[in-house]
Amino acid sequence: MYETLSRFAQTWGFGFFMLMFAVAVAYALWPSNKSKFQAAARVPLDEGDPTDE
Repeated sequence: MYETLSRFAQTWGFGFFMLMFAVAVAYALWPSNKSKFQAAARVPLDEGDPTDE
């Protein structure tokens, strides 16, 4: 029983994490997200009080 559950978790767990990794990479590289990531990259360089908005 333990070997069966262990084998199932190893194979399907690996597949699940590979799928989640692929989704995260696709989200990070999606062209429409470029402006959001560029704005987030500039946040530490912006001057002023963060409550000014």
